[in-house]
Amino acid sequence: MNKCVFLDRDGVINKDYVDYVYTPEKFEVLPGVKEALVALKKAGYLLVVITNQSGIAKGIYTREQMHECHQLMQKEFDFMIDHIYYAPWHPTVTESLTRKPGTLMFEKAIAKFNIDTDHSWMVGDKERDLVPAKTLGIKTIQVDNDDSRMADFKALNLADALEIIFG
Repeated sequence: MNKCVFLDRDGVINKDYVDYVYTPEKFEVLPGVKEALVALKKAGYLLVVITNQSGIAKGIYTREQMHECHQLMQKEFDFMIDHIYYAPWHPTVTESLTRKPGTLMFEKAIAKFNIDTDHSWMVGDKERDLVPAKTLGIKTIQVDNDDSRMADFKALNLADALEIIFG
C-alpha cells in the first residue's frame, strides 16, 4: 500500500482569492510549496490534489481555464503531483458527492493508487477540506486558517506542516 499527502489547491498550494483563481496571472504559488513537495516525494509520499472548483458550475470560468492552471502548476512542480481530482459543482447549481465535504474524490484516489489511509495526510485550509479525510481515517492538518476545531493538527503553511508529517 502507498502513503499519500492529499492537498487542497487554493490556500495550500497557491494564493486563494475571493473571486477565484482561474488564470495563469492569478496562479501564485505560495512560498515554500515546491520545496515541501520535493521533501514529501523524497519521503515516498504520493501527492494528490483534491480541489473544489465551483466557479465552473457558476459559469465564472471554464474547465479549460482550470486545466490551464493545473498544467502551469504541474510544470512549476516538475510534474511531482501524481493526480489532480476536481469537483466542478456547486450546491446552488447541482449537488455532487465529489464536492468536498463529500468523500468521493478521496475514495477514487484511494482505490486508484492503493492508498493506506492510516499512513496518509490531508492538508487543507478550510474545514470542508478536512471533513472527508476525517471520515475516511486520514490524519488532517489545517493551514493558514484558525476556523476549525476539527483538524488533528494546525500549521502556518505546507512547509510548516512537514514537521508534523515527518514527526
